[in-house]
Amino acid sequence: MADVVLQPNRAATAKTARKRSSLHNALRRKSTIAFLMTLPLILLIALLVIYPAFYAIHLATLNKSMQRFIGLSNFEFLFKRETFWLVVKQSCIFAITAVIFKAVLGFIIAHFVHNIPARGQRKWRGMLLVPWVIPPAMSTLAWLWLFDPSYSAFNYTLGLFGAGPIPWTGDALWARFSVILVNIWVGAPFFMIMYLAALKSVPEQLYEAAAIDGANWWQRIWYVTLPMMRNIIAITTLFSLIVTFANFDIVRILTAGGPLDHTHIFATWAFRVGIEGSDIPLGASVSLFMVPILAIAAIFILRDVNKRGNEA
Repeated sequence: MADVVLQPNRAATAKTARKRSSLHNALRRKSTIAFLMTLPLILLIALLVIYPAFYAIHLATLNKSMQRFIGLSNFEFLFKRETFWLVVKQSCIFAITAVIFKAVLGFIIAHFVHNIPARGQRKWRGMLLVPWVIPPAMSTLAWLWLFDPSYSAFNYTLGLFGAGPIPWTGDALWARFSVILVNIWVGAPFFMIMYLAALKSVPEQLYEAAAIDGANWWQRIWYVTLPMMRNIIAITTLFSLIVTFANFDIVRILTAGGPLDHTHIFATWAFRVGIEGSDIPLGASVSLFMVPILAIAAIFILRDVNKRGNEA
């Protein structure tokens, strides 16, 4: 009798084991298929990103004529130039200031759009995304006309109120302000759309529970909205920091690094030294200096994201 009972149990166990084995094999096949499907993209990234990166490292170790290996001499030369440290300082000020203001403005605008009725949201989203959709080179040309020393629309408006003209791109301080302002105008919509997507995913029950507990508007944002959006905020900030550090077109078109190199950032000064100065290895050395700065920022931000993911 006991054998009769055990035999069906053994059969069921064996059947379950076969199902698990077949499922495991199917998952393995799916992962292999997924890898093969992404292989063209991996090869494209290797061709367009990894190869140029290693080639830039190779260029940075050559002399000006690119015929002799000189090791780290280009970096030693840069460290002795005051202009280089001025570029490092300006790049950090430009990127950090622009990213902070883009994040704050994007958060405010995202809340504004999120609270609009569903029918009107499409119109507002479309209008607010225009600065980000337009090619930066074209929009920067429009800003250049607005900042023109002779025909500036801003100075004309200020003149109506009795204020004197401002040298938007002729003074170092105002030139820095101008390039940061344009970068904020271009990049804030990206933060807005990312934060808006994150706001859509916050459960309304959390806000209702906070309201029942007596939380005011600011407390709901601080204790409900921000904790639920922290990962999106961190990833968006990291992405924008990388893009802003590598920005070229805004500064190049608006000020070309002037006046007296006071608005140069890594990308524009690398172009000035490497292409216009006919010293490609030195220009490659300038561009490579962005890597350790961005790597440190990425490590801290991604480690914080991973830590919160493990806690969840």
